[in-house]
Amino acid sequence: PDMVQVGNEINHGLVWPVGSVMHLDSMSQLLAAGAAAVRSVAPHTSIMLHIALGGQNDESVFFLDQVLARNVPVDVIGLSYYPKWHGTTDDLDANMRDLLRRFGKPVIVAEYSALKTEVNKIAFDLPGPQTKGAFIWEPLSTWEKFFDADGKANNFLNLYDGIAHQYLQ
Repeated sequence: PDMVQVGNEINHGLVWPVGSVMHLDSMSQLLAAGAAAVRSVAPHTSIMLHIALGGQNDESVFFLDQVLARNVPVDVIGLSYYPKWHGTTDDLDANMRDLLRRFGKPVIVAEYSALKTEVNKIAFDLPGPQTKGAFIWEPLSTWEKFFDADGKANNFLNLYDGIAHQYLQ
C-alpha cells in the first residue's frame, strides 16, 4: 500500500489501558512498533498518524509534540473532521495550515462525511507540494450518504466528478 495508518483516531490512545494517552511513553512504543511492522514488510509505505482533531489546534499540537518527541515515525498527519465535534471549516483550515507549517509533513483529512466541497477545497488548497487530499468515511450510511433509501444515487455522489476535475487534473 502507499500509506498505512497505525491506529484510528488515536488522540485518546490505543490498546487501553497501556496505550492510553495517559501513558504517553507506552502508547508511543505501541505506535512505533506498529510503524516498524509496516516498514518491515513495505519499507517505502508512508506511515500516517490519524487523530480525530480536525479543528482543534491546541490538542493536535500537544498530541503530535508528544509522540514526535518519543520518536514515533510519522510521514503524514491525518485528521478526522466532523463539524459536530471538530469545529468550523475555518477551524479545520487553520489547524491544517498550522500543522503543515509547524511539522513540515503532509496533512490530510483522513476521515470526513459532511461538507464535501468545503473539506476538499481546504485539503487541496494547502500550500506547497504537501497536499494529499481527503478520504471520505462510509459514504453509504453516514451524514450526506450517496444513496437514498431506494438505493438510487443522489447529488452527493455527483459532487466528486467536479472535485476530481478541479483538483486531480
